[in-house]
Amino acid sequence: MAAAVALMATAACSNSEADNAASVAVQLCTVESSAAGAVSEFPGRVKAAEEVNMAFKVSGNLLRVLPEEGAFVRAGQLIAELDPRDYQLQYDATLAEYNKLSAEANRVIRLWGDSAVSADAYDKARYGLQQITAKLDNARNQLEYTRMVAPFDCYVQRRLFEAPSVVSAGMPVVMLISAGTPEVEINLPASSYRRRAQIAGFSARFGADAEATQLPLISYAPQANANGLYTVRLAVPSTVAERPTPGMSVMVSVHYNAAEEADRSVTLPTGAVFEREGRSMVWVYSDSTVTAREVTVEALHTDGTARISSGLQPGERVVSAGVHSLTDGQRVHPMAEASSTNVGGLL
Repeated sequence: MAAAVALMATAACSNSEADNAASVAVQLCTVESSAAGAVSEFPGRVKAAEEVNMAFKVSGNLLRVLPEEGAFVRAGQLIAELDPRDYQLQYDATLAEYNKLSAEANRVIRLWGDSAVSADAYDKARYGLQQITAKLDNARNQLEYTRMVAPFDCYVQRRLFEAPSVVSAGMPVVMLISAGTPEVEINLPASSYRRRAQIAGFSARFGADAEATQLPLISYAPQANANGLYTVRLAVPSTVAERPTPGMSVMVSVHYNAAEEADRSVTLPTGAVFEREGRSMVWVYSDSTVTAREVTVEALHTDGTARISSGLQPGERVVSAGVHSLTDGQRVHPMAEASSTNVGGLL
């Protein structure tokens, strides 16, 4: 009898060992509600409030570009100039023609007042005067267009051409960035954009030891860009201690209404999410097997966690590591937790 009991125990142990050998050890985590945080982080970039590529309205030989790259320029200050000689000659010729025709037209108009000329002669004189006046204004404008002035207080970001280059009308010659308070741009996915009414505010830190600065909202882009993201413009307060410069990268925190977030989103490690056929998936653990489930990733945080807006419920357990080596319905068992007294399992 004792021999039979021993044999049964040995068989049970063998079956248990076989089951463990057939299943794979996986690291699991429990899905948690996002209600406590209700904050997303998105990478952003500091931009000048205005960035323009300055070009001439007429073509010609570039005579000079005055400010150097990085130089500060006041509004109305001369930036660049084309060789004006051809346009000056055109203006002088048109001015001479204007003086001649206007004198003739004015004589006919005076005679019309004395009923000394026909109505047809009067109309020709009047319309001819309008035509030569418009021609003179155009020649004057063409001459003025050979001078490029700063539209606002700015810095010269880059000089694209140097004298004596020949430039065409509309060809950028210098790049300018405004000297005013910069802005911050971030891009939100469609899921966040749809719930923009629940966004309570934005903040960022400009410097490792700086305090978080609240960034007032300027605008949401009404249309997604080529990547399917919506651009958000944020103002940088003039009172910020360490003023950021254009081109600087910054991490922007988006603060949501906590009550709204509690009903919708959960948090889990980013290592638990994998991609299959363009969809975000996780392995859900139940009854010693794993099943792939599609989820919607709301945001990725810098602390290594992801916020999931749909597909999971708080309390569910998912595989948090090694997700690319599993298959649907595969048998698994939880990985043993590390011992606090046997670090590395050496004993």
